[in-house]
Amino acid sequence: MNTDVESVKGEAAGSTFRFLLYNIRYCTGIGARFHLPVPYAGYFKRSGENLEKIISFIREVDPDIIGLIEVDCGSFRSEKLCQAEVIARQLGHFHVVQNKYGEDSVATRVPVLSKQANALLTRLPISSHRFHYFDKGVKRLVIEAQIEPATVFLVHLSLTYRVRQAQLQNLYRLVREVQGPVIVAGDFNVLWGDQELELFLAATGLTSANGLGTPSHPSKAPKRQLDFILHSEEFKVSGFQAPLVTYSDHVPLVCDLELR
Repeated sequence: MNTDVESVKGEAAGSTFRFLLYNIRYCTGIGARFHLPVPYAGYFKRSGENLEKIISFIREVDPDIIGLIEVDCGSFRSEKLCQAEVIARQLGHFHVVQNKYGEDSVATRVPVLSKQANALLTRLPISSHRFHYFDKGVKRLVIEAQIEPATVFLVHLSLTYRVRQAQLQNLYRLVREVQGPVIVAGDFNVLWGDQELELFLAATGLTSANGLGTPSHPSKAPKRQLDFILHSEEFKVSGFQAPLVTYSDHVPLVCDLELR
């Protein structure tokens, strides 16, 4: 498999690391078959075959830190296995994974929904992690993990504009408490365009690694920039790509970050 992802990590060993962000859609795939026999029926089909394709892709990219959005952590479609655990085990990575809905959400008591999660995986030690929850929205999880050389936040924001803005305010309050290098990554669902993030970026001082605004959705012919890797001023981007692979409805983002 050729993903056209070039490696620059060897140029500055110890100071450059690779971050992969990927909304994997619970490994349910895409295409016409996804909507058969009824629209969105693919969300209830077995995911094992596509999971193996995604693992092969990740192995070829060889990231140091992986942010996975829309992970199945044990429903019938993944044969009761947690996809994050399967990927971490095959790669030899550490991982943290958590249901993406609020602790008191009805979704945590609904089959399939109760197993829908986000996850961080890394070959680097995780010195600590915490799970935060936004005040508003259905998808409320914020994963915070201390992974040398940065504090990493992983999010999946709401589809509703007003709720997204409220979530960004919550996220700002979390980010401002951190000292040292920061990475904030995830599916931001900025359906009105990346201008939705202007105030958040100005307040936090973070910068998007995607300087050209390369779109990430839909994967067949990307038109919208929904996925972001944001970083603090301690980093500079030494490489950024959005490989056109179609294992999910989003394309992955691959970013090489170097400590200044």
